[in-house]
Amino acid sequence: MSQSTGPASSSSPAVSASAPAESWKAGLRPPPKDLRPQTTDVTATKGMEFEDMFLRRELLMGIFEAGFEKPSPIQEEAIPIALTKRDILARAKNGTGKTAAFVIPSLQQIDIAKNKIQALLLVPTRELALQTSQVCKILGKHMGIQVMVTTGGTTLKDDILRLSENVHVLVGTPGRILDLAGKNVADLSECPVFVMDEADKLLSPEFAPVMEQLLSYLPATRQVMLFSATFPMIVKDFKDKHMNSPYEINLMDELTLRGVTQYYAYVEERQKVHCLNTLFSKLQINQSIIFCNSTNRVELLAKKVTELGYSCFYSHAKMLQSHRNRVFHDFRNGVCRNLVCSDLLTRGIDIQAVNVVINFDFPKNSETYLHRIGRSGRFRAPWARD
Repeated sequence: MSQSTGPASSSSPAVSASAPAESWKAGLRPPPKDLRPQTTDVTATKGMEFEDMFLRRELLMGIFEAGFEKPSPIQEEAIPIALTKRDILARAKNGTGKTAAFVIPSLQQIDIAKNKIQALLLVPTRELALQTSQVCKILGKHMGIQVMVTTGGTTLKDDILRLSENVHVLVGTPGRILDLAGKNVADLSECPVFVMDEADKLLSPEFAPVMEQLLSYLPATRQVMLFSATFPMIVKDFKDKHMNSPYEINLMDELTLRGVTQYYAYVEERQKVHCLNTLFSKLQINQSIIFCNSTNRVELLAKKVTELGYSCFYSHAKMLQSHRNRVFHDFRNGVCRNLVCSDLLTRGIDIQAVNVVINFDFPKNSETYLHRIGRSGRFRAPWARD
């Protein structure tokens, strides 16, 4: 169990710190200031400002309107290098702002006058694809950039129709995008930016062959950026084969966020539900995510939690995509306090109100544990609301 105690080319001109008065900010409507205490995972920066990065004014407007005040350490390290179009291999803790670290430079490089896919952002799950596309839309809302999200579990016909229109940024899961590229529906031949979020998962045996095929559809001169909290040896093999002298960023002096306190309870299987009930009664829970190791156990535990008198949703990979989307949407908007799920939601999901994560079943490896507990204690996630 973990409990959070802290964080969380165009004609338009670039803007630097030397720009005159900030009248352009006057009409912006940022969200309420995030007053939660923040740890050094997100505050230990070198003092750089977003205005120092020579970003387009329209992009800066989206950044500030989303509630970003200063870059987090991973954003401060990655964005200036990414803007030079150099390959990047970045490792940083869960919940420290990795998504914006690759979305911002990807949007900066888009030429909206060019009717081509210019950035391909790959993620391992449907839920993360939806969330990442939302980040792109929020940060790029003043730029006129067209963002499309595509995942398995949805009709191919809708994607084909959408790709007949203008798309600048394509976000999705590897299998569906490979399908569209193989059918010559998604033209990646002039796509200069290739991003892999949760790269360790995307390079696992499940996805690695698909990634190899996808790269063959991109131009030889492309920028490849890999982001994750964990980098197993398979990432080194990919780097040596497909990346050009990548700039390496490692902000992982510790494995977990300093704002996350971890506890364990040694109990027998038959005592687990009673222990969970005790936790519910003792902890101050805003929202909680409870992980199980199988879809069957997810449904059984959700039923038990409901019988105990607590509001509860559940989600796993065998559910219809439309049902999963509704559960995720409603939980994110606070309709329900507790969510029981499989490892479907271990990757990158930002729900700001989640302050408790419970491993009802202990994960099978350390990487999964790290990603699970990273669902709490996250950096500001303004897109986690509707």
